[in-house]
Amino acid sequence: MIRFGFLLLMMSIAPLASAQEFGDPSDYSSENYLNRERLYTEDGRLVVDLELVFAVDVSASIDEMEALQQRRGHVEALADPDVISSIQAGPHGRIAVMYLEWADAGFQRVVAPWAVIETEADALAFAATLANADFVSGRRTAIGAALSNSVTLIETNAFHGERRIIDLSGDGPQNAGPSLQAARDAALAAGVTINGISMQSDRQHPFRPPVNIDVSRYFEEHVIVGPRSFVMPSRTHEDFVDALRRKLIIEIAGLWPAELTDKG
Repeated sequence: MIRFGFLLLMMSIAPLASAQEFGDPSDYSSENYLNRERLYTEDGRLVVDLELVFAVDVSASIDEMEALQQRRGHVEALADPDVISSIQAGPHGRIAVMYLEWADAGFQRVVAPWAVIETEADALAFAATLANADFVSGRRTAIGAALSNSVTLIETNAFHGERRIIDLSGDGPQNAGPSLQAARDAALAAGVTINGISMQSDRQHPFRPPVNIDVSRYFEEHVIVGPRSFVMPSRTHEDFVDALRRKLIIEIAGLWPAELTDKG
């Protein structure tokens, strides 16, 4: 597990796309791309390099603007050419992803269901689903419930990933729901790595509860778990997009953050 600053991982970033540039998901097709042969397990699950759950905080401490910025950040990162190249460079050349928004223990909302990404068209289709979904806010912060639900979504899907990761983003500590420690232990036992993006904003909403802790350290000590797990901090939307893009490359390629630094 590791904590590090953005300056250690500086990389060039391609021009960002906006959510408005994505149309209906059915507009995208990967028929014109040369796809690798698909392999299946004996029980019929598609073999992928990575199963990845984006578990995104939409509790009361996240206002609507911040929540939509998180979603837009995922849209932009998934459409980035470096992310697509990382996917295609994998042994199987494909990953499976889904997008979950969470808050209270009873608020676990799948915004974009499991999808296979192996081409730019696949990524754009998933991004379009995400960009066009309605926004609904929750109240409290039940990280343990989000992690437990994410593990269940991984274990019950139609894929067999060489690696399995939950990408949890949030801006504060757990204040509701089942045991966070138990959820971490269950994820580790299931072979699921938990990585984090900690959001530490200096902007306080007058009608939202303040966050007065070091969120990155909290994630480091209480949230992430598993081999090569790490926290990447962000403070602004631009930071978040850049952090997520680099985080995806690390996760897709199976790198350690320091290895990405060494590779430039």
